[in-house]
Amino acid sequence: ARQIAGDRISLSMLLRPGTESHSYEPTAKDMIALEHCDVFLCTGGEGDQWVEQLLGAVSNPNLQVVRMVDCVPLLEEEAVEGMLHHHEEEEHSEHGEFDEHVWASPVNAAAIAEEICAVFCEKDPDNALFYQTNMRSYHDELMRLDSLFRGIVSGSSRKTLVVGDRFPFRYLVEEYGLSYFAAFPGCASDTGASASAIAFLVEKVKAEGIPAVFHIEFSNCKIAGVICEETGAELLEFHSCHNVSADDFSAGVTYLDLMRRNAENLREALN
Repeated sequence: ARQIAGDRISLSMLLRPGTESHSYEPTAKDMIALEHCDVFLCTGGEGDQWVEQLLGAVSNPNLQVVRMVDCVPLLEEEAVEGMLHHHEEEEHSEHGEFDEHVWASPVNAAAIAEEICAVFCEKDPDNALFYQTNMRSYHDELMRLDSLFRGIVSGSSRKTLVVGDRFPFRYLVEEYGLSYFAAFPGCASDTGASASAIAFLVEKVKAEGIPAVFHIEFSNCKIAGVICEETGAELLEFHSCHNVSADDFSAGVTYLDLMRRNAENLREALN
């Protein structure tokens, strides 16, 4: 939204940087903010149930909601070999949960941004040309990011990632043809893995000579750290762009910045 609209909109966040979004409890101040805003941007899906409850309690007929999960085709979460199942009931159901980390692919991020731009233009037609011009520039940046990832993957003989953590990168690996092993699915609430799950990941790293193991932002790194200790692999961060620290937010760190860091760490892990 900042990249597209700049200072032409008054932009605020309900959640402070570093806040855990899945368990957030909206306040009366949040309701007042929604009563007076024109556009509300959110992820959508099961992880944002508090958002739906909040929207249901707001009487703002002019409010337009953009749910990112509605902007791109969705993929179901999957449990790959060695991954702990975090919802036992999924084993008995025909379909699991959809992975809501849709922005993990730059291609998806571009589609989401286009939808945001379209809504801004509809709400504020006087500034439509400004939004569209910024959107074209931002789209070009996202496509350069996409090319960076494609170049790294195509130039590497290795195509497998190991993440000793949750795995909110399903859309990224699908986009670029990567395989992966991880401790948990992307939306898992688990914080500890069984000895057998860790042993499986350790053996994968050893067997395939994988040089680096990833953790996600704000992780305690316990699982990934054990794997690295047992294998000699390097511990690297792969930022899910789901949340940022207060320091990063104050410094103006963007999605592009975080994903470029991810690309360089990916290059290291695939070499």
